Parts: sequence; C-alpha cells; structure tokens
Amino acid sequence: MSGGTNKTFAVAITGASGAIYAVRTLRALLADGHHVHLVMSKYGRYVLHEEQDWSSDESLLDFLRRVGGDEVDHGTLEEHSVNDLTRSISSGSAPCDGMVVVPCSAKTLSAIAHGTSSNLIERTADVTLKERRPLVLVVRETPMNLIHLRNMVTVAEAGASVLPAMPAFYQKPTSFEDLGDFIAGRALGLLGLDHELFTRWTGPRD
Repeated sequence: MSGGTNKTFAVAITGASGAIYAVRTLRALLADGHHVHLVMSKYGRYVLHEEQDWSSDESLLDFLRRVGGDEVDHGTLEEHSVNDLTRSISSGSAPCDGMVVVPCSAKTLSAIAHGTSSNLIERTADVTLKERRPLVLVVRETPMNLIHLRNMVTVAEAGASVLPAMPAFYQKPTSFEDLGDFIAGRALGLLGLDHELFTRWTGPRD
C-alpha cells in the first residue's frame, strides 16, 4: 500500500451484485490507514449479507477483520445511516478527499446523474462533484440500456469517473479476492492513491 499521509474518504455500498468489490475496497483503504465514512443503502446491506456471508450478529468491523485480517485496524471506520442527512459528509465544508460508490446500482447512478440528493449517498456524491473532488462509481449492471448509458455520460461530464465492475485477467487471478482487488486497486488509483493490490501491466512477456 501507499504508506502515505492518512486521508478521509466516503464509501457507499448500494444494492447491486458485487459486494466483494466493496469489501476489498474497504479493506484496502483501512489497511492503508485512512479514515472511511461508510454509508450503506438498505439493499446494499442486504447484498453484503447474501454474497459475503456477513452474519447479522457480527459487527461490520469484525466481519472485515475476519475476511481481511487485522490490517483493517490501521484505519478507522465511521458508519452513517443512509437517511441521516445531518452527517458531516453531506456538507462541502467538511474535509473529504473523495468518494467511491461500490458497487453502484443503476438506481443510484440515475439519482447521482440527476442530482436528487434524497439520501446521504446521493447527497455526498452531489457534494463530491460540486467540490470537484474525485468521485468513482463502480457501476454493476449488465446488459445496459440506453438510459444507463446516458446516465453514465451525464456523471462523466459532471466530473465523476465511471469504473464498470469489469476485472481484467492479465494479472492471472487465482481467486475471487484477486478479481475484487483489481477493481479495488483501480478505484484507489482514481482516488489518487498508490497500491499493490495487483501487478500492473508492463508490456509483453519475453
């Protein structure tokens, strides 16, 4: 990991398949010593339980320790209710170095594209855009219709980075965690962070 100055990031988990991308992104940010403001939608929480075997009687931090190791204790995690718009990250005056929505559902993509700001995820994304901070949307939908494509163009024109959940295979992944780390690494790179989550492409093999 980068080993650089600790920063503050917002992470949102919404109701699209691909909870492993959220887990590996959270693990990477926390292991690198950053402070994370976490917001989960109702169905983001549901998918995390369904796809990652997060037990209802286990705290999220304990779950992250179980699947990601004690390195997650290098950082700090602050969870907020999706309906609480009084949290600091809803204001542009609060320090925050960027946001990643992982995975980003088509519904959340649409809300961000149209600036509805009806919950803390949407409002924080809106703040991130207006303050010209990095906003990474790990869109997870397939196939995509024309509405999805137009919404992605809209958020890209507003300054967001659209990072579809499309892991590469040149690094020869051997596990689901490797696939998750590829997307997490690309997200961290777009947030301006160095990482060692996968081997970067350096050209053809000799």
